[in-house]
Amino acid sequence: MATYAVIGVHENIGREILNFMEEDGIKKSDVIAVDINSPLGTQVSYGEDYELDVLNLESFDFKKADIVIFATSKEIAKRFLPKAVSANVKIVDASGYSFSDSDVPMIIAGINDNKISSAKKNIVSVPSASVTQLLLPLKKIDENYRIKRIVLTAFTSTSVYGNEAMDELFSQTRKIFMNESLGDDQKIFNKQIAFNLIPQVGEFIGEETSFEWAVNAETKKILHDDIKIHANFAVVPAFIGEAQYVNVECEKEIDVDEARKLIKQTKGVVFFDKNTDGGYVSLADVQGENDIYISRMRQDVSVDNGISFWCVADNLRAAAAQNTFAVARLLLKA
Repeated sequence: MATYAVIGVHENIGREILNFMEEDGIKKSDVIAVDINSPLGTQVSYGEDYELDVLNLESFDFKKADIVIFATSKEIAKRFLPKAVSANVKIVDASGYSFSDSDVPMIIAGINDNKISSAKKNIVSVPSASVTQLLLPLKKIDENYRIKRIVLTAFTSTSVYGNEAMDELFSQTRKIFMNESLGDDQKIFNKQIAFNLIPQVGEFIGEETSFEWAVNAETKKILHDDIKIHANFAVVPAFIGEAQYVNVECEKEIDVDEARKLIKQTKGVVFFDKNTDGGYVSLADVQGENDIYISRMRQDVSVDNGISFWCVADNLRAAAAQNTFAVARLLLKA
């Protein structure tokens, strides 16, 4: 049995990866939990009945693992991923650090599994949760009609910035209800996040943010270089999940009824679309769910060969951790 090392178990995605491993039946003895600056005696939950000791990344021997999953920041991956490479282990990089390496394929399980064979360095990367959520429902549409343009408007939760951002939302909400001053309670966000929308996710790179840039670059790496993308991101006052309005333009004439049939055939995607009050899935409905949900599908008559739809998912679980774990299993089999 393979031994997995998960780096970043104190982060939201790292914990969810552990949940998927436990649910998949991987034994506690086959999982190593690791995090940066982890004091001796620190533990993390593994399912409802077990705890794992958390090893300190600074002194971790990567040779103890068969496969290492980096669920960390780019900065931490930059420091420690080369050490994992020198230990000759298989690596799944969920940090974004390996994106620019042409010898490191970027994979969404179920879309481009065949690219696992091009992992010359035994490293594969996974895209951001937003891109997994966006592209999985479009898999069969691209195969049959070839997508040439996507316009994405994404409303993402505070979890995209980690636990401190979620705590900031909670603290501001409580203070507003208690009629207290927010004062210095803006440490993660540049604007008030409670009862507000902030049209910035990530730092600015010219006129767009890093998240908007990543959707463009990652989509081209996974699908095809000639696809055109325009992405817009905002943070909403929610703890978990992401909602997306997606507009798609194809090269071939596409009928919305045929698009519905194709999406319904896609594993991991649930189509729930009733043209009645409440006949759609909202952000609050998907927390803890493993699937990506599609509603409000329509013909986009503003362009030739266009459709649009509403898409929601638990960004930590369905769109990030589940794909990371699935790609790790693919890499082990390769």
